[in-house]
Amino acid sequence: MSEVNGPPGSARPSGPHGPSGSSGASSTSGPPGASRPHDASGPAGARPVGGWTRFVTARPRLSLLAALVITALAVFAGSGVADRMGSGGWQAPDAESSYATEALEREFPASQPNLLLLVDSGTASVDDPAVAAEAARITERLAGEPGISGVTSYWQTEAPALRAEDGREALIAARIGGDETEAGETLERIAPDFAGESGPVTVSVGGPVAVQHEMQTIIQEDLLRAELIALPVTLVLLVMVFGSAVAALLPLLVGIVAILGTNAVLRGLTEFTDVSVFAMNLTTALGLGLAIDYALFIVRRFREELDAGADTRTAVGTTLRTAGRTVLFSALTVAVSLSAMLVFPQYFLRSFAYAGIAVVLLAAAAALILLPAAFMLLGHRVNALDLRRLLRRGRKSGSGAAVAAEESDKGWARFARLVMRRAPVFAIVTTVGLVLLGLPFLGVKFGTADDRQLPAGAESRVVQEHIREGFPGSPGGGLEVLAEGEGTPAAYADLKERIENVPGVQRVDGPVTGDAVAYFSVLPEGEAVGQETQQLVRDLRAIPTGSLDTSVTGTAAVLVDSKDAIADRLPWAIGIIVVVTLLLVFLLTGSVLIPIQAVVLNALSLTAMFGAVVWVFQDGNLSGVLAFTSTGDIETTLPVLMFCVAFGLSMDYGVFLLSRIKEEYDRTGDHERSVTFGLSRTGGLITAAAVILAVVMVAIGTSRVTNTKMLGLGIALAVLMDAMVVRSLLVPAVMKLTGHATWWAPRPLRAFHQRFGLSEGESAPAASGTKGEPGGSEKPAADGGRGEIPGTAREEEKVTTGA
Repeated sequence: MSEVNGPPGSARPSGPHGPSGSSGASSTSGPPGASRPHDASGPAGARPVGGWTRFVTARPRLSLLAALVITALAVFAGSGVADRMGSGGWQAPDAESSYATEALEREFPASQPNLLLLVDSGTASVDDPAVAAEAARITERLAGEPGISGVTSYWQTEAPALRAEDGREALIAARIGGDETEAGETLERIAPDFAGESGPVTVSVGGPVAVQHEMQTIIQEDLLRAELIALPVTLVLLVMVFGSAVAALLPLLVGIVAILGTNAVLRGLTEFTDVSVFAMNLTTALGLGLAIDYALFIVRRFREELDAGADTRTAVGTTLRTAGRTVLFSALTVAVSLSAMLVFPQYFLRSFAYAGIAVVLLAAAAALILLPAAFMLLGHRVNALDLRRLLRRGRKSGSGAAVAAEESDKGWARFARLVMRRAPVFAIVTTVGLVLLGLPFLGVKFGTADDRQLPAGAESRVVQEHIREGFPGSPGGGLEVLAEGEGTPAAYADLKERIENVPGVQRVDGPVTGDAVAYFSVLPEGEAVGQETQQLVRDLRAIPTGSLDTSVTGTAAVLVDSKDAIADRLPWAIGIIVVVTLLLVFLLTGSVLIPIQAVVLNALSLTAMFGAVVWVFQDGNLSGVLAFTSTGDIETTLPVLMFCVAFGLSMDYGVFLLSRIKEEYDRTGDHERSVTFGLSRTGGLITAAAVILAVVMVAIGTSRVTNTKMLGLGIALAVLMDAMVVRSLLVPAVMKLTGHATWWAPRPLRAFHQRFGLSEGESAPAASGTKGEPGGSEKPAADGGRGEIPGTAREEEKVTTGA
């Protein structure tokens, strides 16, 4: 029997009784030197090329040319997509606070200012006649700008809340109308005319619309920088993994196609719905990460088949039937995890579902269409330009890729046996360690994103900090109570008294009345979004209001509604992920226990991420090193987003590992051998893919916006923990402890799996399994046509003795 990863034509040394110790000829037939001469590959007895293989390989040049044209169209269609995206989307659109905010914007524009001009009078007082005259001129000019409404200022109202406590700064407030895109365009048009020195004063531009616009601009700049960092580093890592520069370029090209295609999809979606600019970070990360995952898996399998002696077309067919099926299956599991975010009403979360589903499916499609076409043109030249050959001078000859893969497989096989020999120790220690890393999350506090997401020098943040630190009251923390109905002065007075009597209310202003509508401004005693103010929102909503219909809005009210919306939909999202994951993993393995293990172990892999998010970003540890400002809480939607993305990526790696374990188990019926084989074949791939994806996520994590930094660094940690701890230690340890029971399923489910199940293995496996288990034969096949597992004692002994 020939060597699994050896160069074409090289034979694996074998003993007199064959690889499994049985007498007679090799367990399979095939040409001399074929390393894995199973029934589906190899020049002799090659399996007929299937329909999909025929489709994607019939005209490879035409396929690649069509892909080039489609990608060029995607570049054109997706141009300017970031400019059409929003930077909000954290609030639930169907919530009470959203309704009240829209009503106030419509009826009382001045009550909801989103543009603030901070007027600094220098050493003079803001009441100085020259300062007042210049401020009045600026206010009048601002009121004349198209798209501006509700303009007011300290010099018009003399409201204490609009004047700094030191008397040297005051505010001009206004409302920019339209959606986020229109408001951003208006701000870009007018900001240069108002910012800067103007007579005796200096004007700075701030307010929510300025914060959102500056955040959007910074995210675009940071994303470009992240791509410039990630692409060359990724290419270097791919060259280290593959050796061949040609093979290393293939995953990168698949990723670029997926990213550009997703940008075009998102550009189309902006015509119909709101899409968050933050979703572009996920597009880049998953586009590169998953494309590399899928391409690594497919290229590795294709090179295995070539090294086994198969011709190019047969190798492509076998690769698509095996690794191709796994990639398609994996893409489906990741897409399902991301689609769970569609159940939430916030468009911030829904945007990540749009981007994630699109980029996952496009990455899989590119890998399954473009790579086979490229293989047909390249053939053995996929191993060309081996940049590691200088490091192998004087070492064993042969295909550099095959030698490197064989050495890696042996190491992972030895590691798998070590873990399984001490399975209880590894299982307990690893589980306890992961749980301890997640403990900080028990102290999580949820809040809302504000200007402190921006870097310290951003102009809109500087303005907000001046207001927060220098102006009286609780800027940004006020609440508005909207009262609708035929109200009388007596009814309004009674409602105001009821509001004043609610615990936690510092002051009530109003009512400001309109046509059958009025509102009250409520200043809370506590912090803007603290627990006391959140409770105040609930208390205000609970007071009797007589004939008036009331609704409450404000920063704390938006937070309360957002938390309620997430809590209401979260069970549905988790249920979708868990149920579909259980079903898909069952279809892959035919086991009842493995799907449950997959869900539990995937959840464990996320504990370190959630613990680190609280310890670092909420509690402020490492804030100096990572250059961010801790607000003492975590934005409400971020943990949901990170869970869905990280869980999907964990399933991605889990499917790769389980598919190879199941393939070997179907062939041999040997449980421990199958686990060793699966980890030996995928351990290096999963680790390499995780490191590369972590590099991309860390590049995203260099963003100057805190939420993006948290997303990138958190998911990078989750991916590394999953690949290096859960897949390498916990999975083999747990599968060793569960033994052959791992593969048990009741008879009706076994019948269901035999009819509808999926597998990476070939369609005509050798008889395998014990009686009553998948496979159905009385005892395991001796070898199943797979050869020795790299790194086994038998195989190493044969190499040493030269047998």
